[in-house]
Amino acid sequence: MSDTNLMPIPGLIEPVPVPRADVVAGVTPREDGKIDLIGLPRKRIAELFEAAGLDARQAKLRAKQVFHWLYHRGVTDFAEMTDIAKAMRPWLSDRFVVGRPEIVEAQHSTDGTRKWLLRTPDAHDFEMVFIPDADRGTLCVSSQVGCTLNCRFCHTGTMRLVRNLTVGEIVGQVMLARDALGEWPKGVADTKIGTMADLDDDEDEGSYTSDGRLLTNIVMMGMGEPLYNFDNVRDALKLVMDGDGLALSKRRITLSTSGVVPKMAQCGEEIGVNLAVSLHAVTKDIRDEIVPINRKYGIEELLQACADYPGASNARRITFEYVMLKDKNDSDDDARELVRLLKHYKLPAKVNLIPFNPWPGAPYECSTPERVRRFSDIVFEAGISAPVRTPRGRDIDAACGQLKTAAEKKSRAELDRLYEEKQAALG
Repeated sequence: MSDTNLMPIPGLIEPVPVPRADVVAGVTPREDGKIDLIGLPRKRIAELFEAAGLDARQAKLRAKQVFHWLYHRGVTDFAEMTDIAKAMRPWLSDRFVVGRPEIVEAQHSTDGTRKWLLRTPDAHDFEMVFIPDADRGTLCVSSQVGCTLNCRFCHTGTMRLVRNLTVGEIVGQVMLARDALGEWPKGVADTKIGTMADLDDDEDEGSYTSDGRLLTNIVMMGMGEPLYNFDNVRDALKLVMDGDGLALSKRRITLSTSGVVPKMAQCGEEIGVNLAVSLHAVTKDIRDEIVPINRKYGIEELLQACADYPGASNARRITFEYVMLKDKNDSDDDARELVRLLKHYKLPAKVNLIPFNPWPGAPYECSTPERVRRFSDIVFEAGISAPVRTPRGRDIDAACGQLKTAAEKKSRAELDRLYEEKQAALG
């Protein structure tokens, strides 16, 4: 199609940086001069405590205690950190804060799907979605405000890329979801990190497991391309996987990319989570149209990078996302070519077939249920798993980017009124 030739092809890596902050220190300035600790690892917290006046040994102990309260127990008030001396708590609260993303709007679908529109301190909006199932609960996390990839079926692709989300803004989404689901551990504080003697121990793994949690899985499939914000996504996921922090196994985390080939091996080596690839087409012409990054990194190069992905195996299959678009990528020949490609590259693969979730002005329609089933059958018969994803949250605009667009249509006065009502309800 002629108009697709006008789409800009994404740059190599980090097409726009996070707005200037204290980049070296990893701390985003606040108007009140305090430092938000969310998004910081133990070592950085200890450095900040020492810079604020504690001796090195004391700073290391307090950092270990505070880290545990922040990421393992979800506490946002230093006064509740009961194994820290009472005299120390005001010292902490005078200098530091424990933040969360601002909630602009929250929606709850009849099928249990929950969606939040969140706002950064510099007033940019982004989204996260929680999708409950019988045996798991998956949080879809954003990595950027907007996107640069211009995928034609994706509503976020219609938005300009504003900036990367910071480590704190990424991990803060998981913290906020835990808050909303009431999933922080309850009970007496752990005593194992309450004395100076513990400073000589290696950093141990926490004992809290995911058993019984509603939030069991994370997918980096929200707004943005995670591999174009690699460093921040990596550091946020390390906090999520930390055994004494959020303690989520890397096997329960999936990162989705549209095909940023130069960063895929690094992702496997430095993060080690499951990989999902937004494939969506099996021919150059169609993928060039609907996933323009294909013009930079073609299907063959992408699939070879998948074959080389560290840790990929039959036990840890790569997931290929394939949105079903009527008369565009859903023919029998497309299904057979998909099978041929996956077998040619000997990929341990699973294909997620996704019925297109339409949005106003979308240039495509969803394939018919009969066509989706036929496509799935062809792939299944070739020995490759090809489940059809059940559409979720359509009554709350759960497709990525829809809630942000809907909110932008509201008047500023209405959003301010809703925010004031929410604050009043919180007391």
